Amino acid sequence: MTEPLRVVFMGTPQIAVPVLEALLDSGSEIVGVYTGPDRRSGRGRKLAPTPVKAFAETRGLPVFQTASLRTDDEERARLTELAPDAIVVAAYGIFLPSDILALPRLGCLNLHPSLLPRHRGPSPVATAILEDDDTTGVSIILLDDGVDTGPVLARETVPIAPTETCEELTDRLFDIGANLLVETLESWNAGQLQPAPQDDARATLTRRLERADGRLDWNQSAESLARQVRAFTPWPGTFTTWRGRTLKILRAEPLNTNHDDPPGTVFTPDTSTVAVATPNGALRLLELQLEGRRPSPAPDFLRGHQDFTSATLGD
Repeated sequence: MTEPLRVVFMGTPQIAVPVLEALLDSGSEIVGVYTGPDRRSGRGRKLAPTPVKAFAETRGLPVFQTASLRTDDEERARLTELAPDAIVVAAYGIFLPSDILALPRLGCLNLHPSLLPRHRGPSPVATAILEDDDTTGVSIILLDDGVDTGPVLARETVPIAPTETCEELTDRLFDIGANLLVETLESWNAGQLQPAPQDDARATLTRRLERADGRLDWNQSAESLARQVRAFTPWPGTFTTWRGRTLKILRAEPLNTNHDDPPGTVFTPDTSTVAVATPNGALRLLELQLEGRRPSPAPDFLRGHQDFTSATLGD
């Protein structure tokens, strides 16, 4: 019998947990789990473990945390001592220096939620939705010194559902990617794969999203605004203003209806529909949250704020 692969796993958020679980189920020997530092959260601002750390501890796996593998000499030495055959990276968020990339004999395999070289960088799933892509996918690459530029070992194409949010699509991609990564690692170890260099001429680069990106511009089309709501769920969220207060738009969909209202005007095509005028159709509001209040379905919000009809948003 062949010895199981010695694997170091690197990941931090909840979406990375299925990847670690799939590696465990495949029989890989997880000799170490690297994850980001604990962070303060909740009202009490207490330190909380990362989701990957919490899961790893339930499986009795050794967990190591550092804010930088570039400057933390102790963790770099420990990683070398672990002598992994492969390092698997999934949503780790911490840069790996060249000497770490060269450490394992099978290299560092990374799960990226797009069809590379399209949508390199930190926001591939949101960008795919924003740009109205019909499909996206998962790529398993060998990390190099660039940003998602390493050669591709495997890809799997995934259709994007018309109402799917970034959160929902990301979860689905990492579930699919977990199985693809395990299959790829086994084939790569068996010498059955040939890494394919990416075509840099076809590359697109995404950027890190900021809170301000979530502001809705009512001069955009209803279709574009609906994609923005989907793409920015859960971060950075989408919002507008009403009477000087922030109004979060939690769920919405395009509405094909005729109207003569200026962009940003709230109107009610029927008793169960709350919509906002745009230059092309209208955005139907499904769930809202006014600053300092709880989320509520749009019809309930309207019953509690009857002056919302004919309001101008973004003022």
